[in-house]
Amino acid sequence: METSGAPLQFALDLIGVFAFALSGGLVALRAHLDLFGVLVLAWVTGLGGGIIRDLLLGATPPVGISDWRLVVTGLVAGLIVFAFHGRFRAVAARRPRRAGALTGVVKILDAVGLSVFAVAGSVKALELESPWLAAIVVGGVTAIGGGMIRDMLARQIPEVLQRELYAVPAVAGSAVVVGLHAMDWLNPWTTWLCVLLIFVTRMVAVALDLNMPTAIPPGASA
Repeated sequence: METSGAPLQFALDLIGVFAFALSGGLVALRAHLDLFGVLVLAWVTGLGGGIIRDLLLGATPPVGISDWRLVVTGLVAGLIVFAFHGRFRAVAARRPRRAGALTGVVKILDAVGLSVFAVAGSVKALELESPWLAAIVVGGVTAIGGGMIRDMLARQIPEVLQRELYAVPAVAGSAVVVGLHAMDWLNPWTTWLCVLLIFVTRMVAVALDLNMPTAIPPGASA
């Protein structure tokens, strides 16, 4: 997202990068990666979606490799996670039940990044006068891109393909952003309300274990 003269848009990117980068670092710890691995997953998770977004919109070079503030934010998030990895593992060793809390933290951070990036992607697409459908698609891709790359690097099936409603809240929220823009109701207040809407929808899906329908294997009962 363009940062010059657009403090709201930059704030969206900054928050999204930091939240997603923290989740990437935590996944790296769970996969027992070293410091370099933690930083790579933090950077990819925090900035991967924005890089894909900018490439789709023809906004080059992508901010993920050109805006030092966002790059530093992603790396700092990775360093924070690595600096406290000893505490995470000590707690997990003393109280095994709390080890699952790490997964919960990843899901919350993931939901923050998902909601912020879905809105940021759509807003940037609209600013560049993209068609409404493109703005919705770009918002969804921005939201899920970094997490998908993170999960593939960590050798696990991406969350978007298997657990709870993930991409659906992002795409739906992007559609709301586009609709508000068409009615000339998109402003800082409604922008943040869209972020909150996506976040709440995602967390409700996690809490209630809401999933998209899956194919029933032959011979299995409905």
